Amino acid sequence: MTHVSERSSAGSNGAEGADRQPWSAGAGRSGRKRTVTYADAGVSIHAGERAVELLKSKVKKTTRPEVMGDLGGFAGLFKLNTQKYKSPILASSTDGVGTKLVIAQQLDIHDTIGIDLVAMVVDDLVACGAEPLFLLDYIACGEVVPDKVAEIGAGIADGCRYAGCALLGGETAEHPGVLRPDEYDVSATGVGVVEESEILGAHKVEIGDAVIAMRSSGLHSNGYSLVRHVLLGAGRMRLDTVVDDFGKQRTLGEELLTPTKIYAKDCLGLIEETDVRAFSHVTGGGIPGNLVRILPEHVDAVVDRSSWRPQPIFDLIQAKGRIEDTEMEATFNMGVGMFTIVSSDDADRAMAYLTGRGVEAWQVGEVIEGTGQVQMVGQYTRG
Repeated sequence: MTHVSERSSAGSNGAEGADRQPWSAGAGRSGRKRTVTYADAGVSIHAGERAVELLKSKVKKTTRPEVMGDLGGFAGLFKLNTQKYKSPILASSTDGVGTKLVIAQQLDIHDTIGIDLVAMVVDDLVACGAEPLFLLDYIACGEVVPDKVAEIGAGIADGCRYAGCALLGGETAEHPGVLRPDEYDVSATGVGVVEESEILGAHKVEIGDAVIAMRSSGLHSNGYSLVRHVLLGAGRMRLDTVVDDFGKQRTLGEELLTPTKIYAKDCLGLIEETDVRAFSHVTGGGIPGNLVRILPEHVDAVVDRSSWRPQPIFDLIQAKGRIEDTEMEATFNMGVGMFTIVSSDDADRAMAYLTGRGVEAWQVGEVIEGTGQVQMVGQYTRG
């Protein structure tokens, strides 16, 4: 987030401009109300500019050598090093956070939602093997409260640092009458680059390859409409309820706001170390709905549920909502945030590399002859 959607015309150069007042039909009539301003309509330009000032130091920490210029321009400039590639392909992705925002707004905690936003974008980019280069954000709110916008932006900047990409620009828009003063929404677009010959995907997947899972940090940023319906609606739970299964006196709200894991640097490093065929970022659609996107038509991926235990939050949601297994798997990540398919010869090396980076990883199955389907077998480990 680097600039606001409107610029104030106040503060014109020269003494004559400083004395000049906005024109109105009632100008010069005694006893009449002063002219209407943008602030009267609910939009504070100065509040937006104050939010930008609060964010500048955070944004600067995300810079890369390719970034040109400073904050505040009409467009962000990024000088791509074309000499580094034989045939560079740009990749792009755009996303939001969804109704997880409602939880953040109810708890008045706003410094992690930006991490979720970045994760949703950059981990889609890296799925094709692209290195995330830069990100542009958009924040729409009912009222610009500088400290709150700065918290949101700080989370976005943190996410960019974790992913190794620059926060190149953005926009903050104040929408009174459309959003309540305490409401906001966020979205972002990211751009990455990959060598054409190194693009990952279904075309590289072969029979006999290993399917490796990377542990999620929890729900990530999908399925929150169902979560709120089941737990906070029908389940009548409170966000400040301490749930023993979460451990360390952790509340439901804290669990639901756990930031989404960002895998970008882990995946890029794995590409350098092993023979990676494809990545699958597990978002909306769950495990089968996303893993199937990287399978060619002549193979199936076998995923053994018994190889891991989903986090307790998934058990709570399923029990409270009496949700069928198939619905859970079609909605949530069930404890896996990213899959990678690698050569079977590199499976052990891949898991060792990820473990060394602090990512819990394990082999969940393999690629077999088939018809482009995901075979979910076994039962999840419980208790």
